[in-house]
Amino acid sequence: MSGSNSYRLRCSLPAHEMDVRGLAAAAFPDGAFVSVSRDRTARLWVPNPSENQAFTEMLCMNGHSNFVSCVCIIAPNETYPRGLIATGGHDNNICVFSLDRPDPLFTLKGHKNTVCTLSAGKFGTILSGSWDTTAKVWLGEKCMMTLEGHTAAVWAVLILPDQGLMLSGSADKTIKLWKAGRCENTYTGHEDCVRGLAVINDVEFFSCSNDASIRRWMVTGECVQIYYGHTNYIYSLAVFPNGQDFISTGEDRTLRVWRKGECSQTIRLPAQSVWCCCILPNGDIAVGASDGIIRVFTESEERVASAQDVQAFEDELSKAIIDPKTGDLGDIKIEDLPGREHLTEPGNRDGQTRLIKEDSNVEAYQWSMSDERWVKIGDVVGGSSQQSSKRVMYEGKEYDFVFTIDVNEGGPPMKLPYNVTDDPWLVAHNFLEKNDLSPMFLDQVANFIIENTKGQTIGPAPPSVADPFTGAGRYIPGSGEGSHGFGIDPFTGAGRYIPGSESTGTVPSGGADPFTGGSAYSSSSRQKATTNIFFPNTDGVMFEQANITQILGKLRELNNDAPADHKLSDAALDCLEKLLMLVSDLKSQEQPTADQISVLWRTSHWPEDIVFPVLDILRLAVRHPEVNAQLCGGTEGASLCNHLLGLMTPEGRPANQMLALRTLCNCFSGSHGRALLLGHRDTVLSRAGDLRAVCNKNIHVALATLLLNYAGRLYGQPAEIEAKAQCLSVASTALEVVQDKEAVFRLLVALGTTVAGDNTAKDLARSLGVNSQISKYARVSEPAKVGECCRLVLDELQ
Repeated sequence: MSGSNSYRLRCSLPAHEMDVRGLAAAAFPDGAFVSVSRDRTARLWVPNPSENQAFTEMLCMNGHSNFVSCVCIIAPNETYPRGLIATGGHDNNICVFSLDRPDPLFTLKGHKNTVCTLSAGKFGTILSGSWDTTAKVWLGEKCMMTLEGHTAAVWAVLILPDQGLMLSGSADKTIKLWKAGRCENTYTGHEDCVRGLAVINDVEFFSCSNDASIRRWMVTGECVQIYYGHTNYIYSLAVFPNGQDFISTGEDRTLRVWRKGECSQTIRLPAQSVWCCCILPNGDIAVGASDGIIRVFTESEERVASAQDVQAFEDELSKAIIDPKTGDLGDIKIEDLPGREHLTEPGNRDGQTRLIKEDSNVEAYQWSMSDERWVKIGDVVGGSSQQSSKRVMYEGKEYDFVFTIDVNEGGPPMKLPYNVTDDPWLVAHNFLEKNDLSPMFLDQVANFIIENTKGQTIGPAPPSVADPFTGAGRYIPGSGEGSHGFGIDPFTGAGRYIPGSESTGTVPSGGADPFTGGSAYSSSSRQKATTNIFFPNTDGVMFEQANITQILGKLRELNNDAPADHKLSDAALDCLEKLLMLVSDLKSQEQPTADQISVLWRTSHWPEDIVFPVLDILRLAVRHPEVNAQLCGGTEGASLCNHLLGLMTPEGRPANQMLALRTLCNCFSGSHGRALLLGHRDTVLSRAGDLRAVCNKNIHVALATLLLNYAGRLYGQPAEIEAKAQCLSVASTALEVVQDKEAVFRLLVALGTTVAGDNTAKDLARSLGVNSQISKYARVSEPAKVGECCRLVLDELQ
C-alpha cells in the first residue's frame, strides 16, 4: 500500500496537561481545529506556515470550572462570520466562545450533570447530551426543549442534515431519533453503551459502542452493516467527505482507517485511551488521547514528519506497557509464543499483531503495510504467571516498581521508579528534587512507597500516625482509632482538644466491621472473597467517637476569649456540658431538654474561627433521637442544612468543613435526618462534592462516608436513578483526587451499594467508565479490604 493510501505521522502536539477529550475542525482559520481537555481548557490550533508539519496554539479558552469533555463548531453567520465554538463540561455547563477572546460569550445552564456531547446544526442550533439522561436543544442563549426518554447517560448526539431530525445515543444501549422534540424511532442492536454518532448522508449514519462494533444505519431503522476490528470500547467516529470511508478510535490504543467497508490501516498510539478524532479539510486526521497529546497523521508525503520525529514516535510506542487484560491484543493467548525469528515472516494485513518471546519478556509488534516491516508497539505484562514477577524498564533501567504519582490536582502524573533495596526516604527526596516539588511531600511520598512495596524497606518506618506535612507525633485529624493517641498540637499545646482526632467512623452493627480498623477486621480473619461483606451497606456509617474532656476544655477556653456578644454564661456552658454527656451515652434514659438543644443551636453560629468544638457537640448530638427530631424536622431541618452547607464552602476552614460533613453523616441515624437529607440531596451532594478538591484526607473520608450513607438509603429504589446518578458522578469525580485508602474504600462501598441489584445503575456506572477508573485498586493488598471490595464492585459491573 503506497503513500496515497497510508497515513503517517505529521506531528505530535503536547497540547494539554491532561486527557484530550474532544476535537473539531474549525470554520476559521483554514486548516485549524479546536481541542478540549480535562485540564479545563479549549484550544484553537492553526497551521504554522514556517513549519509545514506543525500547528501553533492561537487561542486558549477558559470558562469551565471542571473537566471539558466535548466540543462542536457553530457555523459562521452574519453576526459571527468566523463561527463560534461550543464546549461542554463536568460543571454541567456549555460555554460558547468567539475566536477573538479567551472567555465565553455566554454560558448555557440547564443540565443537571456532565455535558458529554455536543452537535451543531443550522441557524445556530446546538444539541447537547448529558449524564443526566437528557438531551437539550438550544438556540441562542435559551433551551428550547428537553428530550427525555433515555434511561441512562446520553453519550452521543447528532443533528442530521434533514431539518428537524436529531439523534441521541445512550448508555442504555439504544439510539433514538427525535423530531420536534418527540421520539420518532428507537434503534436497538448495540450490546453496550453507544459512545459516538456520525453523519453519512441525509438518510444514513454510523454509530460506535463499548461493544467494540460500528454500525451503519438507515434513518428508517434498518442496520445495514456491522464493522468489527476494534478489541475494546470505541469512543469516536469521523466520516471522510466522500460519505463512505471513515475513521474510528478507542480504548485499544488505536486509530483505524476504514475504506470500502474494511479496516485498511491500524495506527497504534502510546496512550491507553484514544478519546477523539476529527478529519481536517485537507484530509489529515487529528486524534486526542489520554496522554494529553494531539497527534496529526497525513497521507501527503510533503507533510510527513521528519525521520527523527517519526523515530521518536516509534520509540515512544515501543516503550508502552500492554496489559492483555485490557483487551488491547484481542483474544490472543500469550503462552507458548515463538521467538524473534517469527518477525522474518511478513504480515498479512496492516495492523496485524504478533507477540514474540524475547528472553523472559513478551513483546508486541504490529505490521506496517506502508513500511513493509514489523513495528514494536510495546511490552506485554501481567498476562501469565511467569510474567507476574517481571521487573519494569524505565528510562533504560530495570526496577521492581514504577509508580505513577499524582501530587497536585490537575497536574500531569509523574513516574517514580523504585527497587526494594533502595532507601524509600532517599528515593522520595530525589523524586521531589527531580520534579521540582516541595519538600513538604517527603513523608507522604516515602510512606506511599513503603505502603505499596509491602514494607520491604531499609531502616525504621515512621510512626503510623505521623503527619506527612508537619512531622512525627503531630496532629492528623481523624487518624486515631479511639479517644486516645492524641499527639502534640503545634498550635495549641500538648494534650489540647483537636477536632476530628478520634476514629474515622463506625457502623452501628457489631461483629467484623471493615470500617473500624484492625481490631475488628483483618485480612487473616476475613471471609473468602466470594462472600461479599462490604455492600450493599444500608446501616450507614456514623462518626461516634469523642474525647469529652478535651471538647469541653476547648469550649471553655474559647468561650473565655470569645467576643462579648458571643460569650456564653456559666448556665449556658452547663447546658452544653450536660447535653454532651447525655448524647455520648445513647443508652441513657434521660432526654435532652428544649433549653439544651436551643443553646446548642445558638452556639453553633459562633464565629467560624472558634465554632469547631460546638460543631463536634452538634455532630454527636444529632445521633440522639430527640435532637434528631428537633433539629432535622420541619423548618428547623432546612435551617440546619443551610447552616452546615454554609460551613462547607471551598474557602471555609477545613476543621469546620470536616465536622459539618460528619454532622450530615450522623443525621442519617434518625428518620427526620434521613428525610431531611434525601430532600436536599442535590444541594448537599453538590456542595460536598466540591470539597474533594480540599487536600485533607479526613474531609475525603467524611465525604466518602456521606456518599455511602446516601447510597444505603437509595438501595432497593430503582426509580431513584437521578439520585443514584449523582452519587455515581460525585464518587467518580472524588476518586480522581482522593488518595487516602480509607476514603477510597468507602467510595468503593458507596459505588457497590449504588449499583447492587439495579441494572440501570450498573449501566450508568459502566457508561461513566467506573470500571476502568477503579480497576487499579483491585491490586491493592494493604489494606486488603480495598482490593477485595474493588474486585467485588468490578464483578457487579461485568
